[in-house]
Amino acid sequence: MTLATLLSRTPQGLEAPLVRVEVDVGSGLPAFSVVGLLETTVKESKDRVRAALANCGYEFPAGRVTVNLAPADLPKEGGRFDLAIAVGILAASELLPSAAFDGVELYGELSLGGDVHGTRGILPSALQAGRAGHAMIVPAANAIEAALARGARVLTATHLRDVCRHATGQQALPLQSCSPWQEAVHVRTPDLADVRGQAGARRALEIAAAGGHSVLFIGPPGSGKSMLAQRLSGLLPPLDDDEALETASIRSLSRRGLQLDQWRRRPFRAPHHTASAISIVGGGARPRPGEISLAHNGVLFLDELPEFRRDVLEVLREPLESGHVAVARAAFHAEFPARFQLVAAMNPCPCGHFGDPQGRCRCPPERIAAYRGRLSGPLLDRIDLHVEVGRVAIEDMESSAVAPEDTATVARRVAIARDVQCSRQARLNARLDAAELATLCRIDLAARELLGRAMRQLGLSARAYHRVLRVARTIADLARSEVVRAEHVAEAVTLRQLDRRSSVHGTSAPST
Repeated sequence: MTLATLLSRTPQGLEAPLVRVEVDVGSGLPAFSVVGLLETTVKESKDRVRAALANCGYEFPAGRVTVNLAPADLPKEGGRFDLAIAVGILAASELLPSAAFDGVELYGELSLGGDVHGTRGILPSALQAGRAGHAMIVPAANAIEAALARGARVLTATHLRDVCRHATGQQALPLQSCSPWQEAVHVRTPDLADVRGQAGARRALEIAAAGGHSVLFIGPPGSGKSMLAQRLSGLLPPLDDDEALETASIRSLSRRGLQLDQWRRRPFRAPHHTASAISIVGGGARPRPGEISLAHNGVLFLDELPEFRRDVLEVLREPLESGHVAVARAAFHAEFPARFQLVAAMNPCPCGHFGDPQGRCRCPPERIAAYRGRLSGPLLDRIDLHVEVGRVAIEDMESSAVAPEDTATVARRVAIARDVQCSRQARLNARLDAAELATLCRIDLAARELLGRAMRQLGLSARAYHRVLRVARTIADLARSEVVRAEHVAEAVTLRQLDRRSSVHGTSAPST
C-alpha cells in the first residue's frame, strides 16, 4: 500500500472544515513535498516530521513522499497537521494499519523528539468532529478543552509512539473523561459595594445590565467611571451552555487560548486606546478574532473613548447593530460573532475638569468642541445611555451609616428582569428590532406624548427614538410593570445626556 488518507480540520472563523491528509509514498528520487495552499508553519512540518520519525526509531521512506492537504483551495495554517502527516507516512509505508484511523481525526504539533504539543483552535474542531461522529486524537494539553464538545470521543496522546502503539493494538490511548470545566470556576469579581456615592450611575449600570444596553460614562478623573465599568460583568448571569461553548470557541482561537478560569465567565475586555482597528475588529493576514469578538456575550470597556483613533471607533458601528463582524481578505473570509455590551468612559474635556465648581478647567471652548467632536454622531446614536458621573463628595467617601448595595443584591434584580424579557420575547430588550418594539412594547398615552415631545425638542433620530424606547422597556421590567409609563420614558430620556446637550440652544428637556 502506497496511499493513506487521514482526517483533520483547520479553523476558518468559528467553522472548522474537514481536511483530508493524503499521503503517497512512491518510487523515484528521494523527495518530500507538502501541497494544499499552505502557510509557512505548515510547510515547515516537513522538517519536524522527518526528525520526529527518525528519533522515534522509524526509517523515513527512501522514495518520493507527497502529502496533499485537501481540499486544495482551503487555506491551512498552524502545526496541527504534523501528527496526521507523520502517521500517514507510516500507514502509507505499511508500518501501521491504516484501518485503525478510520473515522478518527488527528491533531498535534510534533517536536523533533516526537512529543505531541498542543495547538490553538481545538474546541471548534471538536464541536464539528462530534457532529460528524468522529473520534479525535489530540495532545494532552488540549484534551480537557476538546472534551467540552458534546458527543466528542477524545483520545489523548503525549508522544508519537503512543499513537503507534494504539494503532497496532499494543496499548490503547486513554479516553478523556467528561470535562471538569462543566461547572464555572469561582473567581472573585469586583463588588459594586466598593463604589461610594454615584447613585445615578449605579442605577444606569443596573439598567444596562438588565437590558443588555450600551453605556457611556462622562465625568472628571477619579469619579469612579472605570470602577463602575469593571463591575458590570458581575451583574450579568452566568453563561448558559450554548453561550459558554460559543464564547470558549472564540477564546480557543485567540493567541492565549482557552484558560480554565474563563469557563462560563462573562468576558471583560479592556483594550488600550492605542489599539489598532484590526486588533479591535479582528483580521490580519490569517483572520483572528478581535477584541469585539473576544468580548462576545460579555463586556467591552473602552476607557478614554475620545483618545481612540477615529477609524477604530467607526468600526464599532456595524457590530453594535448586527452582533457579528465579517472579515474579508483576498484568500480568507471569516465571520465572527460580536454581540457584546459596550461600556465606555470619557472626560468632559481634555483636562477633565470642565464644569468643576472650583473653576480648575482652562480648556478654551474650541478645544473642548474638538475633543468631543472626535466621537461621531452615528456612533453616539448607537450608545443607549449617556450618563454623567460627578465628583464624589467627601461625605459620601467617609460615610458608613448606609452601606451601598452589593453586586449580589443588584444581580438578583437584574436576573428577574432578564427572565421577564426571555419569557416575553426570548431575547434582551437591547436586541429588539423596530417591528418587535411595536408589538411587544406596550406604552400608555402619557408616555407616548412625552416621547413625542422628546423627539421634537431634542431632535432625536429614529434610531435614538427606538433606543430610548428599549431602555424605557427595561426600566419598566425592573419595576415589574407590563406597561411602559411616563416615568419610565422620562428616566430613559434623562439617561441620554449628550442628546440633551446637543439640542437646540435654550431648549430644555421635556418636562414630565
